[in-house]
Amino acid sequence: MPLARRVPKYGFKNPNRVEYQGINLDVLQKLADSKSLNAIDLAVLVSNGLASKKDLVKILGRGKLTAKLEVTAHAFSAAAAKAIEENGGNVNLI
Repeated sequence: MPLARRVPKYGFKNPNRVEYQGINLDVLQKLADSKSLNAIDLAVLVSNGLASKKDLVKILGRGKLTAKLEVTAHAFSAAAAKAIEENGGNVNLI
């Protein structure tokens, strides 16, 4: 058996990939309702256990948002940014 067929093969792993901790709009709505917040940033997410200090946070568009929020995160999906701004909120990138 040739060496190339004996050695196990592994997939490609992109060294430049940026991994985000995804947080959906329905989670933000629950957090805003329970804590009566109008601004959500990384410190609020870390204190409530939704992300760690070192995580890059991306807000995703699943769920419905009814609160007027000022959200600060590393990235936003197009649907999430649109939903936040439609309710009169602000989208701030870190």
